[in-house]
Amino acid sequence: KKKNMEQKRVLNVNVGILGHIDSGKTSLSKSLSTIQSTAAFDKSPQSKERGITLDLGFSAFVVDLPPHLENDPAIKGSYDKLQFTLVDCPGHASLIRTIIGGSQIIDMMLLVIDVTKGIQTQTSEGLVIGEITTDTMIIILNKVDLLPEESRKDRVSKLEARIRTALKRSKFAQAPMIAVAAHSGANTEKLPPAATSVGLETLIETMKEKVKIPKRSPKGNFIYSIDHCFSIKGQGTVLTGTVLSGSISVNDTIELPVLKIDRKIKSMQMFHKPLKTAQQGDRVGICITQFDPSLLERGIAVAPIGSVPTFKTAIVNIERIPYFKSNIKRNTKIHISIGHETVMATPIFFSLKESECVGLEKDKFDWSKNYFYQNELPFLTSKKIDDKEKQEKLTYWAMLDFETPITCPVGSVYVASRLDTDIHSNTCRLSFYGKLLSTVSEEKTEANHSRTDLKVYKEKCREGAIDRVVDDNTVIGRGFFKKGTDFSRYLGLKVKEVNEAGQQTRQGVLESPFGKTGKYKI
Repeated sequence: KKKNMEQKRVLNVNVGILGHIDSGKTSLSKSLSTIQSTAAFDKSPQSKERGITLDLGFSAFVVDLPPHLENDPAIKGSYDKLQFTLVDCPGHASLIRTIIGGSQIIDMMLLVIDVTKGIQTQTSEGLVIGEITTDTMIIILNKVDLLPEESRKDRVSKLEARIRTALKRSKFAQAPMIAVAAHSGANTEKLPPAATSVGLETLIETMKEKVKIPKRSPKGNFIYSIDHCFSIKGQGTVLTGTVLSGSISVNDTIELPVLKIDRKIKSMQMFHKPLKTAQQGDRVGICITQFDPSLLERGIAVAPIGSVPTFKTAIVNIERIPYFKSNIKRNTKIHISIGHETVMATPIFFSLKESECVGLEKDKFDWSKNYFYQNELPFLTSKKIDDKEKQEKLTYWAMLDFETPITCPVGSVYVASRLDTDIHSNTCRLSFYGKLLSTVSEEKTEANHSRTDLKVYKEKCREGAIDRVVDDNTVIGRGFFKKGTDFSRYLGLKVKEVNEAGQQTRQGVLESPFGKTGKYKI
């Protein structure tokens, strides 16, 4: 019977738990979890000493497959159980790098809000990360046991209304809200969490109801996000993390590209249960031998060897975050979080009108296009959001020059932020995000593009005056050029005629020079 249970396939769904510091995320994880990993519930000495979460924590619980998944043709008969892997993210502002690093493995999100304090700074940043990484969110109104019973219902209803207003413009406007108390009442230390908690059954049922089939495929290159690394005497070194793409088996060889080291897989486990094969979405521990764990805290492992590039310059697309309220000038140093790395980078922005992007693939970069240079990336004001359908919108890209080399696959999601902002200020520090579309080499090769392949132009405008009218459709102009200017490069350029109010009245073409004094025919 035990052997048959081990052969059953478990569908793993990664659930990110985010929120402001001390909103009760770790208590919620403890209350829900029945399985702990080696990196769960603030086990590090620093976390215990400071009483807050300093790193990603992983734990899990297993439930029966809900009916809508059990009967789904895409997975029918493939899985017997559903495992929710809880990714407990730190809420402290200075640890946003760690949160962003963990966001790439999230399928569903729980946004935890302290019901006695409402929306706080890291609540907003958690919401932004949720918008980037997932379509499924459940909002947890935690610590309801701290509200007086006689006014609890009214205060929870008022907070729900405020949150609905804040989420009105987000894709989580209709996200379910559940009031819970992860540890209700006093003197509960000797009781199991389930015996002292409020609202957890409703939460678990809602999670089962809202869960979607995560996109999983064993195809493609194997990419594994490593979040912890430690040694076990007599066994070897264990890497713990999540498979981002592809699949891997025991005895396969993986590469640690940052270190240029490759090792054979000795064994694998998922929450203490042996595995022979792991695929995209699985949370697994991989045991390798002859590797010093002090060499790697976080990073990626890949297969085949050499499948992930290392680079210092890249092209990315841009989605602006409306909660960020500052323009970003070109050549301003910003923090780029990609994978588990956060590196300083200098951006050069460029754009196309949306009407010129017809036919362009969003996740690919067209090197043949001529792009318009942008001196800055403007922030999205509320007015611009309201009127955006009336305007000719721009699609933005950037070329990022990193201070230190980056190793990650093309297609990776990144987040740009201003982490130098005062962590006590009530402002969102996440400015824009997108995908890595292409790497850029110093020199052009058959396989790689270089800087000189990028066609970015600045629009320049000269003002002149009409010298005399030849006929209804022809005028002679002056003031564009100095005497003796070579006109050949300017012929055929558009010329606009404007009235005294600055309104365009006609448009023409610069046809030829007129005489030798710098005049021209339009």
